[in-house]
Amino acid sequence: MSDHGAPMRSIRSLSEIAGDYDTLFCDVWGVVHDGVRHDGEAVAALREARERGAQVVLLTNSPRPAAGVVAQLGRLGVDPHAYDRVVTSGDATRALIEAGPPRFHHVGPSRDLDLFEGLAAQPAAGEDEAESLVVTGLRDDERETPEDYRAALSRWAARGVPMICANPDLVVHRGDRLIFCAGSLAALYAELGGHVSLAGKPHRPIYEVASRALPSPPRRTLCIGDGLFTDVKGAGDFGADCLFVTHGIHRNELAAVLGHPANLAAALTERGVRARYMIATLR
Repeated sequence: MSDHGAPMRSIRSLSEIAGDYDTLFCDVWGVVHDGVRHDGEAVAALREARERGAQVVLLTNSPRPAAGVVAQLGRLGVDPHAYDRVVTSGDATRALIEAGPPRFHHVGPSRDLDLFEGLAAQPAAGEDEAESLVVTGLRDDERETPEDYRAALSRWAARGVPMICANPDLVVHRGDRLIFCAGSLAALYAELGGHVSLAGKPHRPIYEVASRALPSPPRRTLCIGDGLFTDVKGAGDFGADCLFVTHGIHRNELAAVLGHPANLAAALTERGVRARYMIATLR
């Protein structure tokens, strides 16, 4: 599915390459919107690709079921004709919860509680009775950091309580601010010796769920995203080409090489990932 030997190519518009693919898996936060407003050019690019025959799946590490993300996209003004399906890490997380112990403790904001609706597994009466942890984020991601959770995570790790992380992202831009995500708690838990299961990108199950959600099986897939270790790595592991959106989460880290495809490709190689294409923002 992927042209792994080709050099990275800089493009100005998705339309330059969209005709080479029958399926697009596109990241949401950082590409389609920033949590505050949607990107009109990105939405238009996806809508045009879909009008030309491509299947478009919005593939997100949101810990919520797809219906909640669709509602959020609507509130942000994203045209529903720009995509066919939304698939979330929350969808994959529900399967992990059902396969695990029956009593869990939720760490995350109350807005994520719809993740658990209809599940046989239920929240434990108290933290000490929890047989697993389900982490969807920080309870107050506007003020808290992972260090605020170190003591509690240390206690759970010492007890050998496994963690299911519903969102592998470490951080995300909300407007101009960086916000910690569930993945930052999972990283700390692993550092403390805890066992972590991850549901979303870059792990293969979410791509398989997305493939099954389409009207017809994907033959040639392009993954679009701004996260090196979620979107780009996930694309490579799945065997798909990747369009790396450079002015996203890594824009400051990679600022010195963003204007030079060869230098950017070398920087990605140093980090153990590669992308077939680069674009500043999706348009």
